Amino acid sequence: MFEMPLKSYINGEWVLPATSGETINAVNPATEEVCAVVAVCGADDVDRAVQAARAAFDDFAALSLDERIAMAERLIAISQRRYDEMVTAISTEMGAPYDLSYHAQAESGPGHLKQTIKAARDMEWERTIDGGARLVHEAIGVCVLITPWNWPINQIAAKVGPALIAGCTMVLKPSEIAPLSAQLFAECVDEAGIPPGVFNMLHGTGTAIGSALTSHPEVDMVSFTGSTRAGVMIAKSAADTVKRVAQELGGKSANIIFADADLKKAVKRGVHHCFQNTGQSCNAPTRMLVEQSVYEDAVAIAIDAASGVTQGDPMEKGGHLGPVVSKMHFDKIQGLIQAGIDEGARCVTGGTGKPEGFERGYYVKPTIFAGVHNKMTIAQEEVFGPVLVMIPFQDEAEAVEIANDTPYGLAAFVQSGDLDRARRVARKMRAGGVSINGAGHNYDAPFGGYKQSGNGREWGEWGLHDFLEIKVINGFAG
Repeated sequence: MFEMPLKSYINGEWVLPATSGETINAVNPATEEVCAVVAVCGADDVDRAVQAARAAFDDFAALSLDERIAMAERLIAISQRRYDEMVTAISTEMGAPYDLSYHAQAESGPGHLKQTIKAARDMEWERTIDGGARLVHEAIGVCVLITPWNWPINQIAAKVGPALIAGCTMVLKPSEIAPLSAQLFAECVDEAGIPPGVFNMLHGTGTAIGSALTSHPEVDMVSFTGSTRAGVMIAKSAADTVKRVAQELGGKSANIIFADADLKKAVKRGVHHCFQNTGQSCNAPTRMLVEQSVYEDAVAIAIDAASGVTQGDPMEKGGHLGPVVSKMHFDKIQGLIQAGIDEGARCVTGGTGKPEGFERGYYVKPTIFAGVHNKMTIAQEEVFGPVLVMIPFQDEAEAVEIANDTPYGLAAFVQSGDLDRARRVARKMRAGGVSINGAGHNYDAPFGGYKQSGNGREWGEWGLHDFLEIKVINGFAG
């Protein structure tokens, strides 16, 4: 699909690293074969890309909103023309099954861009406030965008779209584990005629270029999605130059199921949502909290739901699960499953090792633990795999206490036949987004979390605000 090794994109040109001769292999997690070779950038490439973004900023920020929106619309048109290529790229690099890649993963690229355009058109960019002062929203400047492998184009579009429309220039560092979708996106940007220096993309590792990007004095803002551990390091690196840092980090989301819910529907929905994307979603409902009076019934329903989950080739159509992204990630998940067993949780389905018939590929058995309490490792650490823990509770107060007893606060879920109770509990849950009775999350709703799940909000109008400064011009009205 692409020339190897993959080149970076700086100041409108495809380039190899200036000095580093290092390359790394990206591996197809279903076949364990190399699917891409990445030329790793270094600190000098970072400086070149940041300086290109800085040089392009003034002219780009001075363009009208309509001109920037027109660029984004061209980008959408090109992305849609190359849609099937994006589906293949995502399924190849990180193992998302074809149907998930087609209907959700790849779709999120144009989906976010379209919603950002709508939000920008609806937003009040300037207004007069008391005393004749003028309140103005302006682009923050040069932005570093660091994105993960698990929903690769979703996170790229959720950052590049609002940065572009806000008038910022940027340097994107996609995950080296999933570089193909980023490469295709950059090709779409190039074809869309976005001015040189506005969008730059560097391939590389966090070790090689992460600190150089986040500490660079010419960078005004960092937007990062990834692990909480990496987020802490980025915040410290950016602190010396007082950059704005927006982060979407880990999660350990609680799914509270009350006895008056449609139990079969709620439990099955919770199991399948947890296992979606092979459990590799930061907002997955990985802790199922069930009222004690129906707990054992819920466990039986969950086992039955898991028994219908199939696994297979990401390139094939169907509702099956794919592999997890890498050997390192597979090993981490195996260790956490074993920790659950060692700490006394009841493994009611799944467990350690690969599923039968999957000797090749990083496939994990869909696993459910019952008899879990919230102090266990598997109830506190983000597994990021198809692993569900089921925790009983006695009453509403205990359910909320358990749900909030986590360092994370990204998403939460409530299932109840009493809508007033569901609403009341939703307000008590310390999470950035709460879904009641299976309600979905739309592109125009803010996405982000409390506590160690990050700060700032992405998607729609809220995503634009991360890339904007607020200026007050006093005496503007004369």
